[in-house]
Amino acid sequence: MAGDPLPYPPRLLYYDGKPQEGSSSPKTFQSISPSTGKPLADVHTATHQDIDAAVASASKAFQSWSSTPAIERSRILHRAALRLRERNDELAEMETADTGKPFSETSAVDVVTGADVLEYFANLVGGGGLNGETAVLRDDAWVYTRKEALGVCVGIGAWNYPLQIALWKSAPCLAAGNTMIYKPSEVTPLHGTILAEIYAEAGLPPGVFNIIQGPGSVGAYLTSHPGVAKVSFTGQVSTGQKVAASAAGGMKYVTMELGGKSPLLILDDCDVERAVDGAMMANFFSTGQVCTNGTRVFVPEKMKDAFEKRLLEKMGFIRTGDLLDPNTNFGPLVSQVHHEKVLGFIKHGIEVDKATLLTGGPEKPEGIKEAYKNGFWVNPTVFTNCTDSMKIVQEEIFGPVMCILSYSTLDEAIARANDTPLGLAAGVFTENLNLAHSVIAQLQAGITWVNSWGESPAEMSVGGWKGSGVGVENGRRGIEAWVRNKSTLVDMGKAVPTAFAKI
Repeated sequence: MAGDPLPYPPRLLYYDGKPQEGSSSPKTFQSISPSTGKPLADVHTATHQDIDAAVASASKAFQSWSSTPAIERSRILHRAALRLRERNDELAEMETADTGKPFSETSAVDVVTGADVLEYFANLVGGGGLNGETAVLRDDAWVYTRKEALGVCVGIGAWNYPLQIALWKSAPCLAAGNTMIYKPSEVTPLHGTILAEIYAEAGLPPGVFNIIQGPGSVGAYLTSHPGVAKVSFTGQVSTGQKVAASAAGGMKYVTMELGGKSPLLILDDCDVERAVDGAMMANFFSTGQVCTNGTRVFVPEKMKDAFEKRLLEKMGFIRTGDLLDPNTNFGPLVSQVHHEKVLGFIKHGIEVDKATLLTGGPEKPEGIKEAYKNGFWVNPTVFTNCTDSMKIVQEEIFGPVMCILSYSTLDEAIARANDTPLGLAAGVFTENLNLAHSVIAQLQAGITWVNSWGESPAEMSVGGWKGSGVGVENGRRGIEAWVRNKSTLVDMGKAVPTAFAKI
């Protein structure tokens, strides 16, 4: 007897303007619910033959899409953004099922911010944002530049913000006139074909946006494909290094948005309430599964006791439970593999690093319902009396684990904050804005905040320094990652200056 049907229909590939079953007796894998540990949907894995077909489809579509007037491309993207907003709650529920993030978050952040970026780039190109520049050299000579699309581009997404990341990559890519083959993370794949269908409903021609599903081997074949002009990847540092190396071998353009171990500096004049709120948002939002999380919290020695006291009081405001309940604000980790990894870090912090466990630990949160007993739940955890040499302080955990580090002087805190091979994000909390700007200028990170943490509006270019990435996404600079520049010098003189005139 067949088992009960899965909550979601099978997820196919999508290229040439329609859903496609994987070729050659397709293999499938399953998307697993983080909250229950149960399957959500069967997903078709792409073969090399499927990928070749998708690249061919995208290559064919590029010729007409890149020559479509920017204002026409803009109108299509605007229609897609409107459709996303109309389906916000439906898509948010899907993201909650796939990622384990509470609906209170996915409904307010994931779909909304993705649609924001789509509208931003639609407005940018529709308003002449891809116009080049001119420079007059002399009365009879001038230079002009053109910004031209690259060709077939690959986007490889991370599992923590599936739909948002797909939009962050596809919006500027398509707005600039490129075509895209997008590979969602195999951990959170439900959104892929839905987004492709929304683009098609908005009027995107066949082949312009395509979905390929599968594990890392699928991504590896994509990034090395000779028909691909650019690769944009979001994920962990070690994988990003491999992707960048593969793409560089084919002289492809790359954008890499990788991990971090970001410092949050609380200065001694900061209000304790604000400091605690900022630190909690920087560590426990999305169950700590955010690449920009400020997991190294530097607190002045004289403020440490008051900070920890108020933090412990506010930890009670973190609420697990039914993920569709609007009062729930904390979900499980995304997968069993990741759950084991995060628990390993927590146990290492206790047993090896010998940090002081202020709250939390490796046990599951109290009060988890029977339906969720097999889910990948973890306690929000805080370590204090940490030192810079501890593993939990040095390595990215990507989970709800805060490390409190005390400091005596601001210069010391800045130096310690920068003592990492990564440089994705950093932030400062202080009442002194002049001092804040001075500190931010000294922090080695590509994304920084003052008296805030985590907000990344469409207008803000974001990207890492050092080992945290190459290039930026979003903002006016974000479109530059999806075009190449052609410079032309025009000489209107009657004669060609030459070094080979007769003497």
